[in-house]
Amino acid sequence: MDFLSNITIPLTAIAATLLISILALKIFAGIGPEKKKKKRYHPVAGTIYHQMLEFHRLHDYHTDLARKYKNFRLVGLDHNQVYITDPANVEYILKTNFDNYGKESYHYDRLADFFGDGIFAVDGDKWRHQRKVASYDFSTRILRVFSSGVFQSNAAKLAHKVSEYANYNQAMDAQDLFMKSTMDSIFKVAFGIELNTLYGSSEEGNAFGKAFDDSSEVTLWRYVDIFWKMKRFLNIGTEFELKRNIKVLDDFLYKLIHRKKELILSQKDPMKKEDILSRFLELSKDDPKNINDRYLRDIILNFIIAGKDTTAITLSWFFYMLCVNPHVQEKVAQEVKVIMEANDRTPIDEFATSLTEEAINKMNYLHAALTETLRLYPGVPVDSKVCRSDDTLPDGFDVGRGDVVAYTPYAMGRMRFLWGEDAEVFRPERWLDDDGVFQPESSFKFTAFQAGLRTCLGKEFAYRQMKIFAAVLLRFFTFKLTDKNKQVKYRTMLTLHISEGLQLQAFSRGI
Repeated sequence: MDFLSNITIPLTAIAATLLISILALKIFAGIGPEKKKKKRYHPVAGTIYHQMLEFHRLHDYHTDLARKYKNFRLVGLDHNQVYITDPANVEYILKTNFDNYGKESYHYDRLADFFGDGIFAVDGDKWRHQRKVASYDFSTRILRVFSSGVFQSNAAKLAHKVSEYANYNQAMDAQDLFMKSTMDSIFKVAFGIELNTLYGSSEEGNAFGKAFDDSSEVTLWRYVDIFWKMKRFLNIGTEFELKRNIKVLDDFLYKLIHRKKELILSQKDPMKKEDILSRFLELSKDDPKNINDRYLRDIILNFIIAGKDTTAITLSWFFYMLCVNPHVQEKVAQEVKVIMEANDRTPIDEFATSLTEEAINKMNYLHAALTETLRLYPGVPVDSKVCRSDDTLPDGFDVGRGDVVAYTPYAMGRMRFLWGEDAEVFRPERWLDDDGVFQPESSFKFTAFQAGLRTCLGKEFAYRQMKIFAAVLLRFFTFKLTDKNKQVKYRTMLTLHISEGLQLQAFSRGI
């Protein structure tokens, strides 16, 4: 969907907006008569409306400004947007003064139609409740064992699918395969449902995936489109499309919830609850007023974006970087081969099953290569909070009540003051010590999994899935770009999809 080609804002409205923005720019920059001597604000890099024009390259636009200013403001009529790349500032809003920075109505209004009251859209009691339940689930051994089995099984299925393309020397959209495979995994692990979209046996699942991606794009568009509420009221343009896609999502998810309830009622052993949805359904018996079908729908959707999108996106960018840097691809493949010590004739399914937690934990170079991918191509490229009361950040600059303060994982990964002169170079070795052992960085510097009280609960869960998938595929195949000259770009969404997919060719390693 190309939003820029569909913008229908009258020229008079654009002119009026620019004039007002210029006035706001002068006032907030301290040029006009309302200058406040006691306050010191971040440098102004433009207006929030410039982001409409730069939407197709939004994260690179933020990166360009961050290179110039490090931390900066974009001004608007009713609030400023402050973008930060300084780890001290990030730690301050995500940990030190956590209570002063939340979602507020600014985010909830834009996200609720899609995410509802799920963990990514809410604050307060609802956020704490969902995080508490999810935290318990992710910490249990039964889920860890169960999920590993699911990842091994789906990695093998994916490898067999790739083998079909390799045997016929056909190009494949690797991102599409990763999206389907990780969606199958999250539905099995989180909801106990066999979806099997990888082999196209679920038309509803495929329609759900497309509606999910399109809804993500429109939801992000709301952050730069000053007319989105009017469009929603009139049910036109992008808001009409969002409403139509959300109906597809709702029909699918409510059917899933009802099906899951029936499965639980039919179980001979009602205590056997390996998946996360079963636990929420159990809690709903004690609190039916607050944990109803709508709330369950919201929880499910938020788990999907966490478990499907971010993992599949990272794997897509990871294999893209391996194709651009074939020496890294071979180093990862060699590490997998040495650690696994598998017989050359070991079949795919047997090899996948042998990928124990102990084995993948030894794959330091693979872990470093995945982390280096996340540094440059984080699943969620920008995240923001709303300032609840006037405050001063560690850099000495002030932010006002109602200002949006955003930290930018995508831009931060490209900052030389954080990563050195080779910040834009894909170099997994930066994560390894002299003995080749992985060395983590501060989560306030490497923000791909958020940090502080909102640190991603599924971080280890995601790494385990990605390492199992990568190890299986690189043990049996070599990958190359179908067209080395085609520029690979992202699609501007809530998550960092590769625009138009990732066309690769796979070749059997002959082992």
